Amino acid sequence: MICDIPGRFLWAEANSGERAYLLQACGGRVYGRYMARFIFPLQNILNMKEKLEEQAKNEYSQANMRLKEAQDEEERLKKRWMDAEDELRRVLSESLNVMEVKRHEDAVEILKMYTRNQHLVVIQKARDVEIAREKLNEAMKDRKTFEKLREHAFEDFIKEQNLAEQKEIDELVSYRHGRV
Repeated sequence: MICDIPGRFLWAEANSGERAYLLQACGGRVYGRYMARFIFPLQNILNMKEKLEEQAKNEYSQANMRLKEAQDEEERLKKRWMDAEDELRRVLSESLNVMEVKRHEDAVEILKMYTRNQHLVVIQKARDVEIAREKLNEAMKDRKTFEKLREHAFEDFIKEQNLAEQKEIDELVSYRHGRV
């Protein structure tokens, strides 16, 4: 296995409860070794932040869906309004029946009112989407913060493991050197 990122750590948990396998890329090659398992003390909080982010994503997508539905309804009402105005113009040009003209004028006014009300609904749904977007951004920031903490804790863990390994090697070398 070849890796182009020198010094990059890849973490793979072994089946053993106490040990894990660490892969480290160095100079295009990947080296692996067994070592103590890394335990992040704030993992439960990170898991919770990930779940909160997932909920925020769902809420954001639902808010977007409701906004789209409201916009579609507004467009449908605008089309009906325009069609009613066209019908009113046709009735005005063809007939002088006052009752029919009044009925068409009322229909145009009602559709105009429905369209204005729906526009207010669209504005509210857009606000809801913006609020959901802000909540999602906040949840993402929280999750990323804990992921950074986890990365730093893991880097510290690797340094400690490397120091412990180096100490063992030094002790072995000095023991063997002392016996010779």
